Amino acid sequence: MSRSALRRWRERGSRTVTVLLPFADIMEIALALLSLSPDELARLDWSFADRKRLLDHLLQSGKQAQSVDRDKLDQTLLRLALPARDVRRLKRFAQRELPKTATNAAVIERLSTVIEAAEPERL
Repeated sequence: MSRSALRRWRERGSRTVTVLLPFADIMEIALALLSLSPDELARLDWSFADRKRLLDHLLQSGKQAQSVDRDKLDQTLLRLALPARDVRRLKRFAQRELPKTATNAAVIERLSTVIEAAEPERL
């Protein structure tokens, strides 16, 4: 691995974690991320670039969702490949800010469960 490739790999979070979530939950989380004010971002110790990167990961699921029948979309789990660094940020968001903005408390529980199941010992 070249020096610049190794540096990019470290900057991305070193490794990816696969997270499976229903499409509706992914969109709920994306809307909650969009609703964060600059003060709330600062409390999470995030920049606008951090939020944009997380939103980009979540919105990638839309491409997967296009190939799924609309009737089955609610039951279909979509695969997200997130850098470990972003999974840690999403976990902190689920614990601190998502309860304030989510319209469905089950979304928070499912997100927390999926993140914990992904790699509990390393996050």
